[in-house]
Amino acid sequence: MEDIPAEKGSGDIFVDLGFSSGDAAELTVKSALIDAISDTIADRELTQQAAAKLCHTDQPTLSKVLRGRMESVTIDRLASWLIALGRTVEIRVRPYDRRTETGRLVISP
Repeated sequence: MEDIPAEKGSGDIFVDLGFSSGDAAELTVKSALIDAISDTIADRELTQQAAAKLCHTDQPTLSKVLRGRMESVTIDRLASWLIALGRTVEIRVRPYDRRTETGRLVISP
């Protein structure tokens, strides 16, 4: 059997897929928010239909997002869905740091 060439990843799947660092950061945050939505739906034992109703969206849209279709949803909308599902979402802006050229988008559990 022939060896398949492989290279070590950077630790950021979206950068490895060719996204810019800014787009990769946004996709990472969206992924984490979608995971939190999925976990909350499971923890509350909600159907997608019931969850969609709470989130003021339709079930097909919620289903697409839960399957990873992130292009049609914003971070703001994901945050509003989490709030509608009973979660608290905190946004914190850290002080300016002269040593950094640009800021970062980070999510923490």
